[in-house]
Amino acid sequence: MEDNAGSVLDQALDNEAEDLELDEKEAERAKWYTRTIQEAELADYAPVKGCMVVRPYGYALWEQIQSALDGMIKATGHQNAYFPLLIPESFLKKEAQHVEGFAPECAVVTHGGGKKLDEPLIIRPTSETIINHMFSKWVQSWRDLPLLINQWANVVRWEMRTRLFLRTTEFLWQEGHTAHATSQEAEEEARKMLEVYRTLAEDYMALPVLTGEKTERERFAGADRTYCIEALMRDGKALQAGTSHFLGQNFAKAFDIKFQSAEGNLEYAWQTSWGASTRLIGAIILGHGDDKGLILPPKLAPIQVVIVPIYKSDEEKANVLAYCNDVVGALKATTRIHLDDRDNYTPGFKFNHWEQKGVPIRLNIGPKDVANNVVEIARRDTREKIRGISKESLPNEIAGLLVAVQKQIFANALAFRQANTHTASDYAEFQDVVSKKSGFVEVYWAGSKDDEGKIKEETKATIRCIPFDQNHQPGKCMYTGKETSIKAIFAKAY
Repeated sequence: MEDNAGSVLDQALDNEAEDLELDEKEAERAKWYTRTIQEAELADYAPVKGCMVVRPYGYALWEQIQSALDGMIKATGHQNAYFPLLIPESFLKKEAQHVEGFAPECAVVTHGGGKKLDEPLIIRPTSETIINHMFSKWVQSWRDLPLLINQWANVVRWEMRTRLFLRTTEFLWQEGHTAHATSQEAEEEARKMLEVYRTLAEDYMALPVLTGEKTERERFAGADRTYCIEALMRDGKALQAGTSHFLGQNFAKAFDIKFQSAEGNLEYAWQTSWGASTRLIGAIILGHGDDKGLILPPKLAPIQVVIVPIYKSDEEKANVLAYCNDVVGALKATTRIHLDDRDNYTPGFKFNHWEQKGVPIRLNIGPKDVANNVVEIARRDTREKIRGISKESLPNEIAGLLVAVQKQIFANALAFRQANTHTASDYAEFQDVVSKKSGFVEVYWAGSKDDEGKIKEETKATIRCIPFDQNHQPGKCMYTGKETSIKAIFAKAY
């Protein structure tokens, strides 16, 4: 049965790699990624192509991400609300750039209750239109501003080439939408929420990110400016992990969101939107995982510590399990802990099982440990074993180790990014770097939207962002040769 299941999975992985049109090296990495997700029981394929079932362990990880992000969103003054899944088709057509950007990805409902609908309904790809329709009803005066709303929801985008968590037809996310009295307030809001995403990525996900602005070509449909966080995965590809958009007055004018200012003038509101999705789970997998499977950052791991009891006889079992339960009691107030007391699996199977799931710390406890009042600690990130830790000192030891593991995982990811960030002075050198190396490529940039398109076509690399952190020293654009002080980060991306 297991061999058959393995062959079915292998065939599915081969089909996915073929659909994604990957070369041999990329295909192997894609197979590792999907196999890791399935063996760690994070998600599985749904009956509808391009959709996924998020399994309990994967959803528990999402809940940890959601909890951390939701707390930060609320701390900045935003309130959660919920808006309909179905959007009148006419709403999407009100903002020209928006409909142009999303039309190819839209799923449309044309019938309901056995009858053809008077107006087709769009299953939300994002909620700017429906939310701004409501904003136009709620905003009348400057006293109604700022309006700070966040929504946790699912959205549908009809993707042609999908991959679990990274790009699926339906996915979970949060989307923030705000309205302000001035352009400056909206700009400050967009930057503030990008900083929230940076904090989530670096302090919780243990992933160093670049912050910056997207080019016109990569900008969100309908936005004046799009800001982003970009992370580098272990295979050298970039992953956009969150975006925040300064929408200007584009949607306010399309949906007639006007307010009377303190001076008595009738003005259009200034707006932002920002979002992050279950793609963040993909970022954690690709940013930290190894040949054994997941490596989860302790702050987000659904289980931070797992206990594996080791015994041979019924007498040993009773003593060891009683000792293990004492350990659980000592740690459960401060640690997400799980005792794996399943009888139908060997300790070796359990070791491998929890390594695949990326649990940061494993406690191995056998009869000798009970007799000596100690435990053995195994770290998932370094695979180091620490023996002879007394039960009494365990709470402090575990607390310190969880902090150390979080820091070490981040340090490893940062060192990897630094080692895989390259430079290029002209296009020939850029092409050589992109073809032979993986990672970020930092270059001087003064090219056009069309230039970006040509580079993508020839190299598959795109501008991930124009970093905020610029030294403003002059140089020559690697593509056009024009003088500029602006640098851009290119990479092949998911």
